[in-house]
Amino acid sequence: MNFPPPGRFPPLILDDVRGAQKMLSGVAKVTPLEGSRHLSALVGAPVRFKCENLQRTGSFKLRGAYVRISGLSPVERAAGVVAASAGNHAQGVALASALLGVRSTVFMPVGAPLPKVAATREYGAQVRLHGHVVDETLAAAQEYAHETGAVFIHPFDHPDIIAGQGTVGLEILDQCPEVRTIVVGIGGGGLAAGVAVAVKAVRPDVRIIGVQAAGAACYPPSLAAGHPVSIDTLQTMADGIKVGRPGDVPFGLVQELVDEVRTVSEDELSSALLLCLERAKMVVEPAGASPVAALLSDPKSFRGPVVALLSGGNVDPLLMQRILTHGMSAAGRYLSLRLRLTDRPGALAAMLGVLSVADANVLDVSHVRTDPRLGLTEAEVELHLETKGPEHCEEVAAALRGAGYLVVG
Repeated sequence: MNFPPPGRFPPLILDDVRGAQKMLSGVAKVTPLEGSRHLSALVGAPVRFKCENLQRTGSFKLRGAYVRISGLSPVERAAGVVAASAGNHAQGVALASALLGVRSTVFMPVGAPLPKVAATREYGAQVRLHGHVVDETLAAAQEYAHETGAVFIHPFDHPDIIAGQGTVGLEILDQCPEVRTIVVGIGGGGLAAGVAVAVKAVRPDVRIIGVQAAGAACYPPSLAAGHPVSIDTLQTMADGIKVGRPGDVPFGLVQELVDEVRTVSEDELSSALLLCLERAKMVVEPAGASPVAALLSDPKSFRGPVVALLSGGNVDPLLMQRILTHGMSAAGRYLSLRLRLTDRPGALAAMLGVLSVADANVLDVSHVRTDPRLGLTEAEVELHLETKGPEHCEEVAAALRGAGYLVVG
């Protein structure tokens, strides 16, 4: 294996992951594998979800955090641990520390969602809000570690973390021995690296496909360069995989063992999250839905049976509302129109009657009479409609035009 940087850590092997699995017995759940009839039909082969969104703390992060903290010496445990995270890693470290009787401090960004902050505190960590971006929060946590002697628990750049996350791969092989493709989201690379180490050692024929958000894809340029490189702009709703630079430790494993890294758009992430909720009844965060987004974007390119790893389900309710709206829009199930009509009694009711016949659900109506663009007897109406899909959107617009309304936008 190419395992940079040389000499820093010994190479990670299958025995490390199996040791982590024993350590996690009775601590981490063996999460279920659920089938998806809809995706199976699209792919033309069985598709199953590995539901780490149902793991304790709502994500896979507990696995790596517990293994890492378990490996600390008595002196290190006495000094406590510190981490920086906007959510999933924070909760994993908090619970793992509480289970092991270790004092934990977690730095979170000032704008971190309140449910995630509250959950981290409830798991037993002392939470400190610092910085508005994760880089500032990370710097504060590292400074705290330097000043206090607390052990910094990195979210992905350590062999113990990777070994813990790799236990997901062993479970997939046990639950679906016939698997031929595993699709997993990639941020810093800890989960993908761990799964690849475990799976490739037992089943080298299984394809491992990593997925990144196109707006925060640090792995494609890093793999092209042959070493981790940083990207400056990070724009994605998928906070769980919003990482600007691959970890040094997982990068070599991903480079060696992951067969392909794909990217998905924000629209594809939204549509995937909506599908998980509507068709699989799974609450999944955008990062956790990234493998589903990849399957939706090019279903025939996957060799089945396929396991899509739903890495987490910790999504803020307000963000969920915005994402679902975005997902429905991306799926062609929202239609926004502006149209002109004659300003007379009953005109608005008549227009709404056309929409009723077209079976469009009106979500919002804005009626404007006083605008310099309008004629003396004109009014403009802005409509937000719920539809059944792209074809229905066209049918609704055609029905309005057929009834004599001027659609202007």
